[in-house]
Amino acid sequence: MQHLEFRNLTPRHEDWPRQELYVTFRKEILPEVEANMLAIPRKQRAMVRKGIKAGLRSELDDSVDRFFDLYADNVHRHGTPPFPKRYFSELKRVFGDACEVLIVVDAGGRPVSGVMSFYFRDEVLPYYAGDLFDARDLAANDFKYWELMRLACERGLRVFDYGRSKRGTGSFDFKKNWGFEPEPLHYEFKLLRRAEVPQNNPLNPKYQLFIKTWRHLPRPLANFLGARLVRHLS
Repeated sequence: MQHLEFRNLTPRHEDWPRQELYVTFRKEILPEVEANMLAIPRKQRAMVRKGIKAGLRSELDDSVDRFFDLYADNVHRHGTPPFPKRYFSELKRVFGDACEVLIVVDAGGRPVSGVMSFYFRDEVLPYYAGDLFDARDLAANDFKYWELMRLACERGLRVFDYGRSKRGTGSFDFKKNWGFEPEPLHYEFKLLRRAEVPQNNPLNPKYQLFIKTWRHLPRPLANFLGARLVRHLS
């Protein structure tokens, strides 16, 4: 083991090296569905309504089959090895009703976007997500997170945890556009056998050639290799 990494909302070890790359986004879920819709900033709300007008609808899945296809397609486009399908099946098995898969289908019933979320007390956390290339034109991602928020509101949940994002990325901007304010995440490191904080993230220039190469692999091969590589990318 070369280092220990602690991730917290508040600093715990003032004398440890720290990385301030990540933030998290959390927001109260209002009691009324329409109030949550109106709380979304105007331009982002227009995207949600675009998805509604396009005939998108959400479905809850007991299996991870459709979700995995969307997830694997998404990470392949981003040049990232995917977790194996059995990993998501195991999450569903272990967490039971606290783990839920929501799939967005278009007017013809084709799956275009999906998210695996976790529930804890009165909070919902969308954690793993995926979509097709044309999901953006359909506003499927905006619709997906709205549907998750709507269902959470109807269930009486109180907090929507949009999860972490790296500063300066598209996902950071997307969440801010929903009216969520970033909260710093404090990543603290106990360096055991290394001299500096590791930079194991796609923004590190040393990974750019790997990312470009991975995008050009056939997706079945990327899925096969990814299941064997991802455990070593930490």
